Amino acid sequence: MSLNVIDYEAAIDHLSWAGAIEALRSGHEMARAEVGDLVLGPPAGALLDRAAYIAGTGYGVKAVTVFDDNPAHGLATVQGAMLVFEPEHGCLAAVIDSRLVTEFKTAGDSVLGARLLARPDSRQLLIVGAGTLARSLVRAYAAGFPALERIAVWARKPEQAQRLAEEMQGMTVEVAAVDDLPRAAAQADIVSTATMARTPVLEGAWLRPGTHVDLIGAYKADMREADDELLTRGSLFVDSRETTIGHIGELMIPIAAGVITADDVQGDLYDLVKGSVGRRADSEITVYKNGGGAHLDTMIASYIARTMADRVQ
Repeated sequence: MSLNVIDYEAAIDHLSWAGAIEALRSGHEMARAEVGDLVLGPPAGALLDRAAYIAGTGYGVKAVTVFDDNPAHGLATVQGAMLVFEPEHGCLAAVIDSRLVTEFKTAGDSVLGARLLARPDSRQLLIVGAGTLARSLVRAYAAGFPALERIAVWARKPEQAQRLAEEMQGMTVEVAAVDDLPRAAAQADIVSTATMARTPVLEGAWLRPGTHVDLIGAYKADMREADDELLTRGSLFVDSRETTIGHIGELMIPIAAGVITADDVQGDLYDLVKGSVGRRADSEITVYKNGGGAHLDTMIASYIARTMADRVQ
């Protein structure tokens, strides 16, 4: 079979958030994936390999380097590629720019979780953070929740939130910068956090009943975005038990302190897609931890490879 090499610029205009979200949803109707990670090198310049096998879909390996000082040299912090192998003979089917996979995987993961947990009548979204991921979240949530009326954006540096809001003025939904985080959180139906915080930036006391919280930013063992009250007020869900509970500070720190237990996590995307768990009442606060994982990368990479292969046939 021919090898498809897919770079960001060639593919971005041919992909959709609806397609990515559906790829993740349908991927979780299949058998649970096998996953494994490998990290080599010093913290300031590490190689991260994330691999997955999904029966019926195939194999995926995302290999990236993470160099913290690269922006000072005009280079991206994260660079790499995703390898996609077909399931029947293990042939290499596609090599995809990792940035393309990560962009659709991360925001698509969160919006799928919100579609399964947030109230269907949600109209107000708050995004905490105004970086690259926040831009993807604006577009992904607008696609996944077409009834949204307003997307508020808060950042520690107000000018960053204002700049993002100005960039998004062509959206069909209003996008506005806000400077009062507690007030904005109290007004939101959905709160999505995409920060690099190591101590909580979002407090449970701010939220009104029925809010859905989408936690994305804390991806290391020493990072948190939500305080203890938020985790104890809300019903906890994750995208994957295997890649969150024992790996991410958002859960590891409060579990170690006895605030919550691993059993407080009511389910992951496999459970949510099947409908065995989920929101039980309009007044319930739901909390979803987006931890990522190679299986999610593989689902998205397979979607990208199929879409781009269809274009050349």
